[in-house]
Amino acid sequence: MSGKRMSEADVVSRLADGMTVGIGGWGSRRKPMSVVREICRSPLRDLTVVSYGGPDVGMLCAAGKVREVVFAFVSLDTIPLEPYFRRARESGAVAARQMDEGMMLLGLQAAAWRVPFLPTRAGLGSDLLRIDPGLRTVTSPYPGPGGTHEELVAVPALHLDAAIVHVNQADEHGNGQLLGPDPYFDDLFLEAAERRFVSCERIVPTAGLTASGPVQSIRVTSLMVDGVVEAPGGAHPTSCVPDYPRDEAFQRDYAASAKDPDGWARFRKEWIDGLDERAYQERVQR
Repeated sequence: MSGKRMSEADVVSRLADGMTVGIGGWGSRRKPMSVVREICRSPLRDLTVVSYGGPDVGMLCAAGKVREVVFAFVSLDTIPLEPYFRRARESGAVAARQMDEGMMLLGLQAAAWRVPFLPTRAGLGSDLLRIDPGLRTVTSPYPGPGGTHEELVAVPALHLDAAIVHVNQADEHGNGQLLGPDPYFDDLFLEAAERRFVSCERIVPTAGLTASGPVQSIRVTSLMVDGVVEAPGGAHPTSCVPDYPRDEAFQRDYAASAKDPDGWARFRKEWIDGLDERAYQERVQR
């Protein structure tokens, strides 16, 4: 393939057991689900997943790929709790490290900036410091108003072995464009990682990026990316605005399957193991 183009299987071949993998998107919005499904099909295991989580986290937990989840929330948006993550957490099948949304952002930013931590007031006075004994506080070396040296939470850098995000379109060099209203923190996931992969709805010539929107919408640059996967519909069932909305009917069926002890086995056979990505998209588009 030319440029940095690769397939979902190529991405997964560059991952290894025990890695810390960051997954972009937000809840059930613009998740790189075609790559997530390929991880489910693979023999990978013992992953630490860092995510503002949605069905990416739930499916990977259900497939037995996850050792620990670092998360601010795990939700299907219109269904508040991701059912398979809930089952895995309540049963103790995975370890869970919960962070405030802003703390998680700072952890990614610290890793992207190559500093060991960033300070914040978030978490002070909460149970986060009790349930996560790894969190530390620091005293500011600079006086604030009134001359006091404030105690702050030191959010450790969230270093990622790999990061995977999904964008609307990209060129073959890895420049990626987000055409929806919110970039979430996809650029930080990529900048915090050693290996960086982008899936997209379509690969276009570089000139097509600037023709589609302002240069500020090109939030992902080639310097952040090691591989690009063309995956039309690759965020399904999550949304990828403006290309398509969340598939609410699919999501309801997925959530309902978690109520059955054998539901995941049937869901996996029908929607993951039994289909490659081309067949998956043909089926959901019927």
